[in-house]
Amino acid sequence: MDINSASKEQLNTWESTLAAEYQSIKAKNLNLDLTRGKPSSEQLALSEALDGILAGNYNTPSGADVRNYGGLDGILEARQLGADVLGMPVDNILAGGNSSLTLMHQTMCAAYFFGLSGSDSAWQKQGTVKFVCPVPGYDRHFSVCEQLGIEMVTAPMTATGPDMDAVEALIKQDPSIKGMWCVPKYSNPTGVIYSDDTVKRIAALGNIASEGFRVFWDNAYAVHDLSDTPPVLASIFDACAEAGTQDSVIQFASTSKITLAGAGVAFLGASAANLAGMKKILNILTIGPDKVNQLRHVRFFEAEGSVQAHMAKHAEIIKPRFTSVLNHLNEAFGDNDLGSWESADGGYFISFDAHPGLAKTIVAMAGDAGVKLTPAGATFPYSNDPQDCNIRIAPTVPSVQQVDDAMKVFVLCVKLASVRQAIAA
Repeated sequence: MDINSASKEQLNTWESTLAAEYQSIKAKNLNLDLTRGKPSSEQLALSEALDGILAGNYNTPSGADVRNYGGLDGILEARQLGADVLGMPVDNILAGGNSSLTLMHQTMCAAYFFGLSGSDSAWQKQGTVKFVCPVPGYDRHFSVCEQLGIEMVTAPMTATGPDMDAVEALIKQDPSIKGMWCVPKYSNPTGVIYSDDTVKRIAALGNIASEGFRVFWDNAYAVHDLSDTPPVLASIFDACAEAGTQDSVIQFASTSKITLAGAGVAFLGASAANLAGMKKILNILTIGPDKVNQLRHVRFFEAEGSVQAHMAKHAEIIKPRFTSVLNHLNEAFGDNDLGSWESADGGYFISFDAHPGLAKTIVAMAGDAGVKLTPAGATFPYSNDPQDCNIRIAPTVPSVQQVDDAMKVFVLCVKLASVRQAIAA
């Protein structure tokens, strides 16, 4: 379907055929959901052994009774899990509750209201506060900033990560920029893995940014590979050590998409100074995390052999769903310019760019036909995609057959919306 060279008559013929097919699909009353990146029931079932795994033994090898108070930074063995996932020394890890988003929100609040290195370092005392947000990106990151009144400035994502020329230029010219969001491996939603050079340049930002600058390094998909030979993300911890910017990056991860999404363990990885600042504040907020659940996870992964062995089981479930999405996109748009997308090797999403001005229309059309998609604009701050072109596809929850059915609707909506746009031009 070459819209660019098609005659008006050909466009009208395509519109009539596609519209009839669309009405036929609407009559089927489908109810399919590709909105959020949640584990499927099949994936959750992989971790059922967590239930009852402690069998009455609540003592850790390091001698803690996990039923009691204390242990603000989590049990040593759970922190070691986090150290392995994030590639950091265990002394730099705090293990918390089930949500890394909670730790990110708490850290953002700590830096904003109280300061991570004393009250004078609190961002709220320094006037306007801004954050760099690579786009398209993760909507919940943007929501944290919006709630606190932190202004968001954008930098485009490239095939190697954020456009670092743009990021560095923003930071050099604006001292009110106090941080940056990053999803460095299988970025949400593009699936991009930051290149070694990008990691090195992000580590160096602490040398050109204003005092108190922090990169929030959300490594949510650190072990969520679909390939047997996945690319390796360079160590931001090592890069910061080399650049002398250890305090400028705070890392986050969790087991939420590894074991049970509602009952996982979250990790914060940071320099000694940042950890001290966080624990000073957490000490008022809580007496400690759910150490029983942390010990459950330690025992579970001991039985599984390793986190990686467990994640291979996830890949077997997820990969056919990703394959279905990519097959439909390649078949429908591989020989034309109606859309572009990233061929993700892991993570939970596939990012699709339609012609500018069409994302909201396509999402609405798909919804009317029974296929729910993430709202158009959600991958940009303030839900404002200036090109109105980006759509995030989350294929993990539905069955493979349901993904297949949903993608048939999706590609039809893209084609019909694109033809109608061309007719109206």
